Amino acid sequence: MIRFEDVSVTYDGAPRPAVQDVDFEVPEGELVLLVGPSGVGKSTVLGAVSGLVPHFTGGTLRGRVTVAGRDTRTHAPRELADVVGTVGQDPLSHFVTDTVEDELAYGMESLGLAPEVMRRRVEETLDLLGLADLRDRPITTLSGGQQQRVAIGSVLTPHPRVLVLDEPTSALDPAAAEEVLAVLQRLVHDLGTTVLLAEHRLERVIQYADQVALLPAPGAAPVLGTPAEIMAVSPVFPPVVDLGRLAEWTPLPLTVRDARRRAGALRERLTDREPTRGTPAPVFGSVPNSRPSSPRWRTRKSTAPIPAPTAEVHALAVRRAQVDALRRLDLTITPGETIALMGRNGAGKSTLLNSLVGLVTPTSGTVRVGGLTPHRTAPRDLVRRVGLVPQEPRDLLYADTVAAECTAADADAGAEAGTCRALVSELLPGVTDDVHPRDLSEGQRLALALAIVLTARPPLLLLDEPTRGLDYAAKSRLVTVLRALAAEGHAIVLATHDVELAAELAHRVVLLADGEVIADGPTAEVVVASPSFAPQTTKILAPQQWLTVAEVRAALA
Repeated sequence: MIRFEDVSVTYDGAPRPAVQDVDFEVPEGELVLLVGPSGVGKSTVLGAVSGLVPHFTGGTLRGRVTVAGRDTRTHAPRELADVVGTVGQDPLSHFVTDTVEDELAYGMESLGLAPEVMRRRVEETLDLLGLADLRDRPITTLSGGQQQRVAIGSVLTPHPRVLVLDEPTSALDPAAAEEVLAVLQRLVHDLGTTVLLAEHRLERVIQYADQVALLPAPGAAPVLGTPAEIMAVSPVFPPVVDLGRLAEWTPLPLTVRDARRRAGALRERLTDREPTRGTPAPVFGSVPNSRPSSPRWRTRKSTAPIPAPTAEVHALAVRRAQVDALRRLDLTITPGETIALMGRNGAGKSTLLNSLVGLVTPTSGTVRVGGLTPHRTAPRDLVRRVGLVPQEPRDLLYADTVAAECTAADADAGAEAGTCRALVSELLPGVTDDVHPRDLSEGQRLALALAIVLTARPPLLLLDEPTRGLDYAAKSRLVTVLRALAAEGHAIVLATHDVELAAELAHRVVLLADGEVIADGPTAEVVVASPSFAPQTTKILAPQQWLTVAEVRAALA
């Protein structure tokens, strides 16, 4: 159905191909997972299938890509629209109408389908993706995860023979991600749809794949094989595979169920051992506004007096577009703690973050950050007290080069020249000053936006879905940076659906539902008790309370 024949793509001005020696086939009715570290060209490979590469991106495509017999180099994307449905990393860039129902119908209208067929398919898709209650909602009022489901639904309604999906579950809560992947599996098994999918959160998708295509490094030829074969050699792998490698299980398990069946002996070895959870002790007594020469790690409790809160939220209510986004919410954030805000899509996580940074005006209740009321404080004063890295990092990026972004960030923050650039080098090794932010991958743009926000060294750092588009190595670098910031006394609040990140990093988890706090406590207590938000290691080794493979590795050392 999809055939790559000795394909390489070189973008204009680039010194080397983004991908080369791509030569493999995706048979009809199979789900093939494209994996590899950030920046190896996964999005380029997907774009070559839909025709976006090179018709919209520019550059030179050598070799041949055919979809259902059509050469994508000689067929524009509009000439492939009846065969290929595409969802990119940024759902907002796909939308052409204002409401959910209109967006689901638009693709079918473009293909001239009969009204009765369109109505039936819209209703089916609303039910399949849990969107029925949102059918009349303006798309701009939806959460990021809800928008992602609408984007997926809009390419499902025309019933394409091929689906190309770039990070389709990145903004979805665990339950919604499972629903979307179950729909894709049903399309593959029951209708013979061919799916080519790139995803960094392998713990969610690896068990659904028929084959895996690994791009091991920039410019390296892809390696194709079964999921078990590729996971044995892949530089990127989910926690279940990491645990299998540690325990030397053969063949490697790909699902929690398979791993649990083999985990008896490992549980016995861990019976009398306790997880080592070194919590960085907050550094109190000064505002964190200068970067030490090296991270200060603390594993003992501080004897300092209890500090004043970094931020306080009391009885906060926010009503937007006739929807109660937050309902009388209370939250106290103290220096040095890392909080994971979790909950289903639309629970109010992003609204809470936006309230803390002054982008949303409370309907009632109070918000105080560093003694100020955010929505009444001038941005130049607020930037030194709180910083937000939004779901869409491009919202913070406006310059033509990485160097220009860093120069502007240093000036805005009143920081020493080179401060932002040093952070970029730490988070994005190998990215040069002259690169345009639009040419970075989604994960690289997020890292650049984080560096810009950190330049001002705000005592309160807010991150909305900070691991979207990040591979495991990039996520590990992010965790190291955030741990060091917490050890310096910065308070960190992350809105995330990444349960593995919460297990690795958060001291405390706050669960939201329908704008209300339904759980608030230490990470181990909250996530272990939740079947939806428990990490893979916890599920595999239950009833023992291990959160991460790193904890298990340390206990066995």
